[in-house]
Amino acid sequence: MKRCVIVFLLLCVSLGACAPLGSRGKSGASRPSVDLGLSPRDQALGAFLKGEVAMRNGDYDTALEAYERAARLDPEEPRLHARLAHLYVRRGELERAHEEASYAVEKRPSDVPTRMLLAGTLVGLGREKEAAEEYRVVIGESPTTAEAYLLLSALYTKAGESGKARIVLERLVEADPGSVMGYYYLGRLHAGAGQLDEARDSFAEALRRNSRSVLILTDLALVEEMRQNPQEANLLYRRVLALDPGNEVARRRLAGMLAGQKRYDEALKEFRQLERIEADPTETRLKIGLIYLEKGDFENAATELNLVRRANPEDHSVAYYLGIVYSETGELNRADEALSSVPVDSPLYAEARLQMAYLAQREDDLDGAVDYAKQALETRPDSSGIIEFLIALERDRENIPKAVSLAERLVNKNPNNDRYHFMLGALYDEAGNRPAALEQMREAIEMNPENAAALNYLGYSMAEAGQELEEAERLVKRALAVDPNDGFFIDSLGWVFYQRGKYPQAVEQLERAVELTGNDPTINEHLADAYRRVGRELEALQLYREALASTTDTAQQHRLETKVRAVERAGGRGEPSL
Repeated sequence: MKRCVIVFLLLCVSLGACAPLGSRGKSGASRPSVDLGLSPRDQALGAFLKGEVAMRNGDYDTALEAYERAARLDPEEPRLHARLAHLYVRRGELERAHEEASYAVEKRPSDVPTRMLLAGTLVGLGREKEAAEEYRVVIGESPTTAEAYLLLSALYTKAGESGKARIVLERLVEADPGSVMGYYYLGRLHAGAGQLDEARDSFAEALRRNSRSVLILTDLALVEEMRQNPQEANLLYRRVLALDPGNEVARRRLAGMLAGQKRYDEALKEFRQLERIEADPTETRLKIGLIYLEKGDFENAATELNLVRRANPEDHSVAYYLGIVYSETGELNRADEALSSVPVDSPLYAEARLQMAYLAQREDDLDGAVDYAKQALETRPDSSGIIEFLIALERDRENIPKAVSLAERLVNKNPNNDRYHFMLGALYDEAGNRPAALEQMREAIEMNPENAAALNYLGYSMAEAGQELEEAERLVKRALAVDPNDGFFIDSLGWVFYQRGKYPQAVEQLERAVELTGNDPTINEHLADAYRRVGRELEALQLYREALASTTDTAQQHRLETKVRAVERAGGRGEPSL
């Protein structure tokens, strides 16, 4: 019976109103929803369920509206106010978030997540002493909530009470010996105080619990530098670069060490840099938000990053990361707003514009994507990655001449990069300049004899032209030695066999290529041609028809139509000319 009531209530929520039997008058209009006889609490439950569905679907505006209605109908329910607090934080309305979180905590003092959110709103509003008290309550109620220790310690550090901050972190690692962040922030506290041995020990404990953390490895390497232990620092920087080749700090530090420049003034400068890495609440919260982002927990990432943005609106990196989060949750308007706020003088401006270009590309706005990518390139004119992205966009726009021009620029900037020569060659081919395309492929192979894509391209081109077929076979087999399971390379080998008159071998290879690649019209056509050569006319006819149904190339359509008619006229017998 209870299940029927819930189903009925859900139907009412989804339809907006449910009238009892016999409630329609002569006009056929339904009575107002108030005639349902539902209590305000029941109506609140319906609105709450609607909000829950909207949250699961990522429709946060609808969710907010539903929760607000539910709270008006049932103002005593703390869960509704907790939900509202989260949504107000997402919108940057910290005063309203604080009000809702305060009410929810008053009604449910043991609700740790909501109390943590309340403390976050207090920090964002500059009420840090009150926030610290909330974190202390959380630690008393839930001794394993690591974030409470970390954020309380950060508040103490900001207030200059490093002794209290250290005690809090020591309590954290005692309560949770596996806490990576606890040991990490202990290391930062010791480093900031010039206690380098203690800093090393704390970072080492953190590293034992997470051996692939670039953050921990980098800070530990800096400490080893300060401890005059260059060999250990060298190894640590190499581990950082193995995990993150683009890490400029590690590469710059490692380069300086390899050059053997032991300059004490620079060492002092690095020590001062360690002083500057003392934790503060917004930095700690930012790192927590980035951890959530890395884990794919976009809800919590959005909450943390919004709190940081409110507390430190000048930190444009937060806006960038928020844009990433909103991109992942499908809130494209909010993503655009956050990314657009990154100014041109920010180090993240180019990345923000590129992210906006990706969003425009997702929405099939290729013109907008090109504009954003060009803005990124203006600030980083030497970025090969941005040029590559622009090439792909121009190709999608079918602006092949522009794509060719950009690829030529890329090759001129990177004359020894075989992959860029291949890219330019492929674009020359699309532009109808086959000689230039083949020249670029040969250059790519000369630079990298194992460039499988270029080897296959050159071999297949020879097979298509019916020229130098023995050389074509050697080239394609070299490509297959690099990647033996590439269906398109196998198709090339089958087509070489076909052109050499080795039809049974061609069938064998082309059947395998079809199996690996699926319904590719060109490979289907190749196999059908080979089937005809070995007398398998009906199978050829079927493949021709499948290829004709899937191709969008006009020239191939006409060619396939001719082949279908030829096989049909032959009645499946004989060998019509190809």
